[in-house]
Amino acid sequence: METAVRSFLKEDWHAVSRIYKEGLETGIATFETACPNWKTWDAKYISRCRLVAVKDHQIVGFAVLSQVSKRDVYKGVAEVSVYVSKNFRGKQVGESLLRHLIKASEDHGFWTLQANIFTENEASIKMHLKCGFRVVGVREKIGMLKGRWHDNQLLERRSLKIK
Repeated sequence: METAVRSFLKEDWHAVSRIYKEGLETGIATFETACPNWKTWDAKYISRCRLVAVKDHQIVGFAVLSQVSKRDVYKGVAEVSVYVSKNFRGKQVGESLLRHLIKASEDHGFWTLQANIFTENEASIKMHLKCGFRVVGVREKIGMLKGRWHDNQLLERRSLKIK
């Protein structure tokens, strides 16, 4: 059965939080150290661009956007987050989610997407580049996790549809 991508439903939270925790365990997905509760997570991500990937009736990944600024001039700029369950990594689930998220973001008026990715997370960087993102810089020692400094690659994608 093929992987389907659909809108996130509140009932998906349990599966999404499990996948997020798997991302935390990698040590190269986020600087967060604990999975937030539903209320905190819900407030952090833009509600109109939340997607899940489903295979064999099981949620295997999710993709969301968060605001980069509350200033009106940046209302069309958002940060991308894509997480895939450890058993489904390397199977184009993330790429499918990201491509669907790009389309959804453009449908909702977003003109620039950005991603901050740990330099060590080569698979994620490669996926974003494949989906039309470009590296615009490296944020050296931008954050410390478990006593170790990490660099982030800053990537962005400008919409080809929104001029």
